[in-house]
Amino acid sequence: MSLDALGSFAVFADHLNFTKAAQELHISQPALHVKVGKLASAVGSTLYVRDGRRLELTAAGRSLAGFARGMRAELEGFLAGLAEPEEPLVLAAGEGAHRYVLAGAVRLLIERGVRLRLLSTDRDETIGAVRSGRAALGVSVVDAPPAGLGCVALATYPQLAVFAAGYLLGRRRSLQLKDLQGADMIVPPPGRPQRAALEQASLKAGVTWNVAAEVEGWAQALHFAALGVGVALVNGCVEVPPGTVARPVKDLPAVTYSALFLKADQASPVVRRLLETVQANLP
Repeated sequence: MSLDALGSFAVFADHLNFTKAAQELHISQPALHVKVGKLASAVGSTLYVRDGRRLELTAAGRSLAGFARGMRAELEGFLAGLAEPEEPLVLAAGEGAHRYVLAGAVRLLIERGVRLRLLSTDRDETIGAVRSGRAALGVSVVDAPPAGLGCVALATYPQLAVFAAGYLLGRRRSLQLKDLQGADMIVPPPGRPQRAALEQASLKAGVTWNVAAEVEGWAQALHFAALGVGVALVNGCVEVPPGTVARPVKDLPAVTYSALFLKADQASPVVRRLLETVQANLP
C-alpha cells in the first residue's frame, strides 16, 4: 500500500463521492477508482458499498480510513516540521561523526530541500554550540549527558586498531591493549579526549607504546596507517582504506555517539524531526 493511495483513500472517505474526491486530489475519477481498487485488493476486503445513490464504507473501509487519515496527518506533520525555516538548521558534530555517522541523514535532508548549516566541532565545541543555541542539534561522544541538555544515544561502535596489511597483529581476529605494548601509535595531540582515554587505559593495563605520529582527524590517521607509519585507533563506524587491516581492541570500551539538544527543544517539531531523520539514517 503506497502512501499516495492511502492519502487518496482518506480524501475519498471524507467525501464518499468519487467526483468531489478526484477534484480535490486533482486526478481523474478513473485514476481514483484504480487507487481504491488496488487498496481493496491489498487488504483483501471490500472498502465501500453502494446504497442506492449513496456510498457507504464497510467496516474494513472505516478501519482503513482511520489508518489512512492518521498516516496522512503524520506525513503532513513531518513535512511541516522539515519545512524550510527562516534560518537554516544548524547541526554540529566532529569530523568523524559528519563523515561516518551523519552522512546519510545530511544527504536525505538536502535532497528534501532542507536548509542546513554544518559545523565541524570537537566535543566541547559541540556542547557549547548546542547550549548557546547556535546549533539545533549536536552529535558527539560524551561520557555523561551534559548539564542542561537532552541526550539521546544514537549508535555504539567498538574501537578498532588499524594498521597496514602484513603487520604482525593482523594474524589475530581481535586484540587487547597488551598486544600494543611497544607499538608505534598514531594518536591525536595531547589533551584530546581520545588521546587522554587511551593513555588512561594503557596506564591501567601497564602498557607503554611509542608516538609515531600526532594527527588531527581520522582521515590523516588512516592515511598514515596505510603507509605503515604505525597503528591508528578509530571508532568502528569508520571505513578503513584499502591496504589496511582493522581489529577490535576488546578491553577498550565501546564508543557511543549521542544526539544533544536543549531540553526546552525536546517538544520542538523541528528538532524532533531532525533527530528522527538522523536516527533513521544511521549506518
